[in-house]
Amino acid sequence: MSPPGTGDHVGHDDLWETHAGWWQAGFTEEADPEYVEQIVPMAAQHLAGASRVLDVGCGEGQLTRLAASDAVGAATAIGVDPTWAQLRAASERGGSREGSTATYARAGAAHLPFADGSFDAVVACLVFEHIVDVDEALAEVGRVLRPGGRFLFFLNHPLLQAPGSGWIDDHVLDPPEQYWRIGPYLVEDHAVEEVEKGVFIPFIHRPLSRYVNAMAAAGLVIERMEEPAPPRGFLERAPEYRDAATIPRLLFLRAGRVGPGR
Repeated sequence: MSPPGTGDHVGHDDLWETHAGWWQAGFTEEADPEYVEQIVPMAAQHLAGASRVLDVGCGEGQLTRLAASDAVGAATAIGVDPTWAQLRAASERGGSREGSTATYARAGAAHLPFADGSFDAVVACLVFEHIVDVDEALAEVGRVLRPGGRFLFFLNHPLLQAPGSGWIDDHVLDPPEQYWRIGPYLVEDHAVEEVEKGVFIPFIHRPLSRYVNAMAAAGLVIERMEEPAPPRGFLERAPEYRDAATIPRLLFLRAGRVGPGR
């Protein structure tokens, strides 16, 4: 039997509606060490000084709340997501402070309901792996950023986390060797994965050049790139994870918006 979402009548958004609770329980509210120890501090650092922030694919609003918190201090932070279940949780969890607001709207990344040049900063965290219309979505990011604005782009590392990647214990060699196998990196892959029993989530793998070229077309020029090692909290979750201490799971790109808006 095919998993939910592979048929004609159930799409990616439906899967996220059904399984939003999986994300909310496992990756937010300080449940995930990669967010707590790595992603949130990086986002706070690179959002500093932005007064209007857009969080694309905000989920239950973790980074939107961060943008509206004292750690960043944005006067306005808006999160958009196509999933009602995520937006309900985001609204319930709040995140505004005196002098700032954190608000949420239902929208897909390829059709952002904002005027040109509306934001100082746009952040997209581990969301483009689930977006089909990548060119349109990155064009929208470029459109809603003001010239000189910044785009913070967090991705599962496209090369080292490609489908089929992982540790190989090669006992054919003498002496045996252990090495990281890279999957079919150049093949764009759309899949629905069972991330835990009964939970199906859509993933799209693309080579990094696909993102970089679409960013360039949108007027987004890369200023900084980071490939951080997995944080200690993640490596300590299982003994076998320690073997992957030199293999980054995350890729971070900071891009600046050049030129006038479209």
